[in-house]
Amino acid sequence: MQSSPAPPVATSAGLRAPRPERLEGVGFVAIDFGTSNSAVALPAGGGVRLVALEPGHPTMPTAVFYRADTPPQQLEAERLYGRAALAAYVEGLDGRLMRSMKSILGSSLLDQSTDIGCGRTVRYRDVVTGYLRRLKAVAEAEAGQTLTRVVLGRPVFFVDDDPVRDARAAAALEAAARQVGFTEVQYQFEPIAAALDHESHIDREQLVLVADIGGGTSDFSLVRVGPSRRGRAERRDDILANHGVHLAGTDFDRHVELASILPLLGYRTLRPARPGETPREVPSGVYFDLATWHLINTVYAPARIAELRGMKGWYADPRHHARLMATVHERLGHALAAAAEQAKIDVALQGRAHIGLELLESGLQAELQEDQAARAIEADLERIVQAAAETVRMAGMPPAAVDVLYFTGGSTGLRPLVDRIAAGFPAAERVRGDRFASVAQGLGLHARVVYGA
Repeated sequence: MQSSPAPPVATSAGLRAPRPERLEGVGFVAIDFGTSNSAVALPAGGGVRLVALEPGHPTMPTAVFYRADTPPQQLEAERLYGRAALAAYVEGLDGRLMRSMKSILGSSLLDQSTDIGCGRTVRYRDVVTGYLRRLKAVAEAEAGQTLTRVVLGRPVFFVDDDPVRDARAAAALEAAARQVGFTEVQYQFEPIAAALDHESHIDREQLVLVADIGGGTSDFSLVRVGPSRRGRAERRDDILANHGVHLAGTDFDRHVELASILPLLGYRTLRPARPGETPREVPSGVYFDLATWHLINTVYAPARIAELRGMKGWYADPRHHARLMATVHERLGHALAAAAEQAKIDVALQGRAHIGLELLESGLQAELQEDQAARAIEADLERIVQAAAETVRMAGMPPAAVDVLYFTGGSTGLRPLVDRIAAGFPAAERVRGDRFASVAQGLGLHARVVYGA
């Protein structure tokens, strides 16, 4: 694949393209370790520039594929990252795909091990560490030097309403960063980083509500920004409030899959009617697990498959059970989840999605319309909208005081979500940042300040 032109450089004067600037030998980097995608920024030419984590791409899917065909004499399984990891899975290579690793920080899964094939296991903690090591190695290759200092982005809350688990998640990510060789580790809230990226493009003071809605969390921050504040290392007084909920793109994907794909496998269908009984739904637990990335592989356990096989008589339509069994026997759970994710993207771009499911059954397909997607995520959408309003209330500000709504994160491509948030702030200007890179660029600008570049 040929590399595309280098990404633009974010500076206090805005975006410049393309980049002739040399990298500065200051030994630090900024990393946006995202639930769905990750990005890395290095200092360059008085600003920052994004690292091409893959040829032609300044962002990389947060995905790792462990190859089961790694020779047994190798101590560790061979790994593929990002788009190569996703392609290996789609092409049917024998191995284990891992995604949404950020969502397990703070959970009891972190120190558990999982099977990756050919008698090998790996701890989830080591999956996170290995991915960070990859980001660091690519950044060092471009910088031409060892990088020992890092600013990491973090959500406002890794875990909602549980300060102990939230602190545990932050500590786990810092420990992973130190394990791969960073000796100085600092955090910055992801929505604050997005505000800093926006600040680099304006010439007057503004009160900005940043909506950073990515793969795992929806975070909001009310921030004062402006040219006179730019470049300060300490911005605590400019942050009027921040708030967030642990709901975002991966939750939308799950609801989309449950609404549009899994009914074809029997989700929410009724068991055959029996005399004198009201028909009941087939058990839904397997469908919830199939729609949750880090739980999909639990459905493939032999005992679970035997249990599902024994449920054949519970399905009024034998095709539903046959499709379910094909999914678990052929290990198609991640492919169905990826189809749901793509359907969400297609709806965001085109207002509808055609979901081809030929991998499951010849000619099988599903459709998803924008209004159907909106209904599927309604409960989550309302919680996110309320989180935005609560952020401004926490600051003691009326909605009319907000000058700008700044949207970033992959899930802000979903128009119903953006419209619902904006409806609460009718006087505010809508500004869309780079959905996948504005946080990394803001983290890089912050890193320049705190590390004295």
